[in-house]
Amino acid sequence: MSIKWHQAIEKMNNLVVRISTPQGSGTGFLVSHSTVKPVCGIATAAHVVDWAHYWEQPIRIDHFASGKSLLLHHNERSIHIEGHDTATIILEKRDLPLPEHSPKLSPEEKFLKVGNEVGWLGFPAISPKNLCFFSGRTSCFLEEEHAYLVDGVAINGVSGGPVFHLLEDGFVVIGVVSAYIANRVTGETLPGLSVIRDVSQFHKLVREFKSLDDAKKKESVPSSPPSPSPSPSPNIGSDSK
Repeated sequence: MSIKWHQAIEKMNNLVVRISTPQGSGTGFLVSHSTVKPVCGIATAAHVVDWAHYWEQPIRIDHFASGKSLLLHHNERSIHIEGHDTATIILEKRDLPLPEHSPKLSPEEKFLKVGNEVGWLGFPAISPKNLCFFSGRTSCFLEEEHAYLVDGVAINGVSGGPVFHLLEDGFVVIGVVSAYIANRVTGETLPGLSVIRDVSQFHKLVREFKSLDDAKKKESVPSSPPSPSPSPSPNIGSDSK
């Protein structure tokens, strides 16, 4: 393997943002943008933004690498929620100093085999100003849920962070952090598994829009979110809207 984890992290750092709402915070990352259209997409977990989307509240995006902060009001972004706890924030790409190239996404209709190591980045609530690295191995893939179960930790604030796998010549993003399911079978809280949603919804989304106004016309209709908190959800088996 030619690339090391620290090298992949250095490349990912410039893509990652912290997403804050009046209810809490999560993580996001540049998932797609166009060199000919003035929009880009920030991927995250739906439960990070669904409450702010429903109530048309402001969302602040902090770009970790540059230190630049951007406050987006309802009319300055377009939020697209496709289910399975994934969402994309469409915004004017000139508003953040993001890289010219978005990360490589895992191919559509394919998933990473069980036993492969993956890593993820996020801003944990215990140290919200620091971008932290986590890792684990894929335990299984739930096809109907578009989700991996991963033997690793996901905590508040890391939701929406990019999950990536090393390749010989780089890395590929396979999903976003969605939830952590603790083992409570014996009545006490024991280590469990993280839920990582795949990137299937992100492949074509941003390419469909010519402008922010165009994206706004096709924005997801907000529905009442299940919780006002953007913490990792313990639920799996139903779509997060």
